[in-house]
Amino acid sequence: MIYELRTYQVQAGKAPEFLKIYEANGIGIITQYAKLIGTWNKESGVINSIVFLWAYDSFAHRTEQRAKLGADPLWQAFVPTILPYLVHQESIFLSPTNFSPLK
Repeated sequence: MIYELRTYQVQAGKAPEFLKIYEANGIGIITQYAKLIGTWNKESGVINSIVFLWAYDSFAHRTEQRAKLGADPLWQAFVPTILPYLVHQESIFLSPTNFSPLK
């Protein structure tokens, strides 16, 4: 199992709009390809950021699933609706230790 910590920094004051659009139109698509572990608003560090934690069986599984997602016409139509909100994106891949509860 690997986890992807994906952070979207959005324009100041636009997080509620971004989340509303993502929840209404995006989450139902992407969760067909990835398991959502959680989503958070950042309250420290780089603020105006939304953090998603996604789970995949392996990095190869993630690569396959992201390719399928990218080819999905519904996702292709959705992405342009959130791009105007984005300032920066970051993905960090995490491999759990032997004693991690999320293993």
